[in-house]
Amino acid sequence: MNSPAAARNRQPILDVLSQVLPDHAVVLEVASGSGEHGVHCAQARPGWTWQPSDPNPEARASISAWCAHAGLGNLREPLPLDVSGIWPCGPFDAVVAINLVHISPWEVTEALMARSAERLREGGVLYLYGPYRRDGRHTAESNAAFDADLKARDPRWGVRDLERVVAEAHPYGFMLEQAIEMPANNLSVVLRYHR
Repeated sequence: MNSPAAARNRQPILDVLSQVLPDHAVVLEVASGSGEHGVHCAQARPGWTWQPSDPNPEARASISAWCAHAGLGNLREPLPLDVSGIWPCGPFDAVVAINLVHISPWEVTEALMARSAERLREGGVLYLYGPYRRDGRHTAESNAAFDADLKARDPRWGVRDLERVVAEAHPYGFMLEQAIEMPANNLSVVLRYHR
């Protein structure tokens, strides 16, 4: 599988992750989709161990194909992980969720916060990427249209308020470290975990 969005945003995402993660890190990516982000990050950062995952068998087949094509020792085979289900033990230095929060029910975001807090090392990072509303408003007309399209597909989906996401994360020990403007009106949201 090839994702045009992944081709556009993988380098900016890698740039942010490179700033917030150590040279040697174990990363769990949830909802990995096509698997292209894992290949890009593992190639660029050989000190990272990248564990992709996805509940969809077709996505996992794509991830496996990318893994085989890349032949990287630090890129693991994908796990059949549903964010709301049972997670691998860890511990992880980072949990990465690209384009998940808005394309899933709110309960998935709640589970993401809770499970990440259980699996991250002290000082670890929960990294979220996607469009967000700020101060109750969309940051671009295109995001408003995207939000309407998502809700038409599933009323439980939609572009979330950044403030609500941060508030949900706080009781689990996460503090907002950075919200970085990204291409195509998206944000990189870096949440740092402290027990």
